[in-house]
Amino acid sequence: MGRMILFCMLFFCSSMALSTARHKLAKYKQLLKTIEQLETTVKDKGVELLHTPENPVDGCLFTAVTCFQKGVLKLQPKNSQENSTFTQTIEVLKRFTFNNLGKHCESSCESYKKKNPKEFLKSFAQLIQQVIR
Repeated sequence: MGRMILFCMLFFCSSMALSTARHKLAKYKQLLKTIEQLETTVKDKGVELLHTPENPVDGCLFTAVTCFQKGVLKLQPKNSQENSTFTQTIEVLKRFTFNNLGKHCESSCESYKKKNPKEFLKSFAQLIQQVIR
């Protein structure tokens, strides 16, 4: 039952085409929930550390989001039982598009400090919270 609810939420999030500010806010809040759900299914031990943008300046949000989306592709599921939910969540994050996040900055993803997957996802969630504000 829980997986069905998660799938419905993920499908709803990925299929929404929103244009108003109110709808964008709902879209970002749903993305935040998706990231938080991913934290419970991601493998955190014995995996590659990921470049993790922290506290990007307002004009560089696009670059930070791009780095997070690239990093999400390197995440691994905690175990085979979580694989289906994990894969669906990754697809949502991979396809998600951000609008009006400023310019592309000169800094590269590789210029950010590397962190484990759970810290990476927490920083991604903090960035989305910054976008919501």
